[in-house]
Amino acid sequence: EGNPYTWWVGKANEKHYYWGGSGPGIQKCACGIERNCTDPKYYCNCDADYKQWRKDSGMLSYKEHLPVSQVVVGDLDRPGSEAKVSVGPVRCQGDRNYWNAASFVTSSSYLHFSTFQGETSADISFYFKTSASDGVFLENLGNTDFIKLELKSATEVSFSFDVGNGPVEIVVRSPNPLNDDQWHRVNAERNVKQASLQVDQLPLEVRKAPTEGHTRLELYSQLYVGAAGGQRGFLGCIRSLRMNGVTLDLEERAKVTPGVKPGCSGHCTSYGMYCANGGKCVEKYNGYSCDCSRTAYDGPFCIKDVGAFFEEGMWLRYNFHSPGTSVKDLVSRTFLSSADPEITAPDLSLNKEELSFSFSTTKSPCVLLYVSSFTPDFIAVLVNPTGNLQIRYNLGGTKEPYNIDIDHRNMANGQPHTVNVTRNGRDIVLQLDHYPPTSYNLPATSDIQFNSPKALFLGKVIEIGKIDQDIYKYNTPGFTGCLSRVQFNQIAPLKAALRPTNVSSHVHIQGELVESNCGASPLTIPPMSAATDPWHLDSGKVAFIADFPYNGQAIGDGVNRNSAIIGGVIAVVIFTILCTLVFLIRYMFRHKGTYHTNEAKGAESAESADAAIMNNDPNFTETIDESKKEWLI
Repeated sequence: EGNPYTWWVGKANEKHYYWGGSGPGIQKCACGIERNCTDPKYYCNCDADYKQWRKDSGMLSYKEHLPVSQVVVGDLDRPGSEAKVSVGPVRCQGDRNYWNAASFVTSSSYLHFSTFQGETSADISFYFKTSASDGVFLENLGNTDFIKLELKSATEVSFSFDVGNGPVEIVVRSPNPLNDDQWHRVNAERNVKQASLQVDQLPLEVRKAPTEGHTRLELYSQLYVGAAGGQRGFLGCIRSLRMNGVTLDLEERAKVTPGVKPGCSGHCTSYGMYCANGGKCVEKYNGYSCDCSRTAYDGPFCIKDVGAFFEEGMWLRYNFHSPGTSVKDLVSRTFLSSADPEITAPDLSLNKEELSFSFSTTKSPCVLLYVSSFTPDFIAVLVNPTGNLQIRYNLGGTKEPYNIDIDHRNMANGQPHTVNVTRNGRDIVLQLDHYPPTSYNLPATSDIQFNSPKALFLGKVIEIGKIDQDIYKYNTPGFTGCLSRVQFNQIAPLKAALRPTNVSSHVHIQGELVESNCGASPLTIPPMSAATDPWHLDSGKVAFIADFPYNGQAIGDGVNRNSAIIGGVIAVVIFTILCTLVFLIRYMFRHKGTYHTNEAKGAESAESADAAIMNNDPNFTETIDESKKEWLI
């Protein structure tokens, strides 16, 4: 039905459904192209589903999609269904000039070369890729003659010239956008008989030359590649520019030209690491941007928390499946994958989950997060009546849910806390705040699949059917406080609710959701040891601060916080007074001081200072005797 069970992943983590011997956009194997598949109803030999082994093979040669980083093979859950996959090495070969490239990072950037000598014959070819909708590729002018190639719109390439008979323009129109940041080839030719233009494999556009008139193209200016004559220049990459068989060295010229960079490696290679928290670097020709759409964060670098304040009784539900979407439409989709983060189907299951969020509250008990299913399976993160955190897994195979209790830390103290939970099979890793991660294991009898995930709840659980008794108790009156950067695998429910996207239809909210970062920026830090903690006192002497700062509780009705503020204010006042005193003292004594001079001996009896020096320095006297010359220095 057109939904493949098998694909491969190439550059930029993109899925591809074509195979060796085929090409991009063609959902076939080599036998489908050659029409000699085992079963003529299918386009791959392996689709025949015979009991005997069948094979599909060939070369993947579309360079923009290579290398192959992953192969996903599905439809193997039936008895006797097997698959074998092998991926050969990447081989690179070709002319260095083929990749001689330059990046034009502003619309006024250009490279200049000597005048193009194409009086009676011009053959120009190059490759380009861009995300801009228009711009001049190159231009060379004469008195009235000219030759120019440009991207006129996102779907049009123009070749125009004038040899003295009036301007001639040939335009190739593409059915698909040419500013898709993929390489496209342009080939333009002109001779005394005709002119032609071709883009990629689109039909060749030809214009016959007039039988009478001028035939020589007379040019005098330099050849400009990029912006020329105040026009908007090309914004993107050009490579392998050949003019009448000569490859122009774009890279060498770009090294000494402002606004143009040699090569076309892109900014993400150097700066992609600044896209934090799983953000994807998106290449631009004057820089880069971070795509935060599949993270729980926002902002230019995906580091801004997206959070909200929950009033008592408020809740949010995120449905994993789209309203009105049938299981038949979804069976080939990957649940919570990088490609389809918003969709699942009731018959799918999870072997692993990644859950992270931060919160702050002063009330307990409450439900922070709950993931329901179409089966009795569930995952819950709770704050119990004593303020401790509890994580509860019910995956089947055990009489009671498996609980992880964090008994030694009060999490309902009003401070922000971060929670990160990762499960892979039976292995669970939990990290709270900045404390070291702790490992746990599901019981040996427990199932390891979270079957048929249905919905994710924040603040309260409003679900049809039987709910765990403790969770039912914690549901009243509900969570009050702040939740921030909530993410379950590739799903960010709070962000979907606060930032309208194509997945916002999955969200249902009860109450008014107010955006706030009050649950972000955790304040809790690892506890200091008794030996290095200057505030540590014996518990028998001062009981009310014995736990400081381990659990982060308020001390003596907020004395710890108030004391810190008062101490800081006093320090600032004292520092200001000292600075003022120093300034006043320097001002009062600015005209007073002592000094001394190294006067020559005999100065008292000398008629002048010069005489004293001459009397005291024998060398000076000898110099005067030897030479009567006078020097002005």
